[in-house]
Amino acid sequence: ITNKDGAINFKLQKTSEQNTQKENWKDVLPYRKDVLLEDIEIFVNYLVINERENGLNKIRIMSWNGDEDYYLGLESEFDFENETYDASIGSNPEYDTDVIRYNYTSLTTPYSVIDYNVVTQKEEIKKQQEVLGGVFDSKNYTSERLFAPGHDGVKIPISLVRHIDTELNKNTPILQYAYGSYGSTIDPSFSSVRLSLLDRGFVFAIAHVRGSQYLGRSWYEDGRMLYKKNTFKDFVSCSKFLIENNYTSKDHLYAEGGSAGGLLMGAIINLEPHLYKGILSGVPFVDVLTTMSDPSIPLTTFEYDEW
Repeated sequence: ITNKDGAINFKLQKTSEQNTQKENWKDVLPYRKDVLLEDIEIFVNYLVINERENGLNKIRIMSWNGDEDYYLGLESEFDFENETYDASIGSNPEYDTDVIRYNYTSLTTPYSVIDYNVVTQKEEIKKQQEVLGGVFDSKNYTSERLFAPGHDGVKIPISLVRHIDTELNKNTPILQYAYGSYGSTIDPSFSSVRLSLLDRGFVFAIAHVRGSQYLGRSWYEDGRMLYKKNTFKDFVSCSKFLIENNYTSKDHLYAEGGSAGGLLMGAIINLEPHLYKGILSGVPFVDVLTTMSDPSIPLTTFEYDEW
């Protein structure tokens, strides 16, 4: 996997064992501007690829003989049509096998480990996260994805989850969360801890702000260094969108972020304090200049290129 020749979202290339020089590298998957190549797994008969397009994880299966090339999820009981899921290649220690293990979760579906047989095209759930209490039913919750207009015209994705009995209006409490640094993507995954909040009428929203790789590597590059303000402004744009479209109001909107996401909280407190009823800032990294000036602090020099 390489970003050679300006392939910022990466491409997959191959070469022979005898001619490993770069001039002998040949494309297996060429560079695609709108598709982020995240991971691959090699099997004796198949190549399996983790891709991200328009923010959504996809698992692609390609046979080496060229007969098959398709994406998982078409016949799956897991909702790959839902725009708030997270899917990834799982642990696959066996090379000579027709069974591919992958992981799936969503804002309404507990973390699941699934074995997929590429010959029979049948799935088997090997394990699913247990939700204690005996009362959880995924049908009691619903999720959706929205797009908020950013300050510069860019659309900022938002993933929302709520209880089906929760109405959306200016009196609805929303907890809006984001991280937005290091290219770390906060995918819409399940949380049993969050259920108590949802059951009490809250909506949980993830703002997929720039600084992550939710919409590819350029989404990260547009949220770091001299473009870092985009991270902060994107979060504010999502908040304004939710208020303006009567999902909530400034009297019922709360914000949360931790560490580098705490830096985000420090920024929005100063930019638009009137938009929020309350802000949770966990271990906030808000003294960046001083921290980055001290090379004795662990990880500091490694993070120079970020800040």
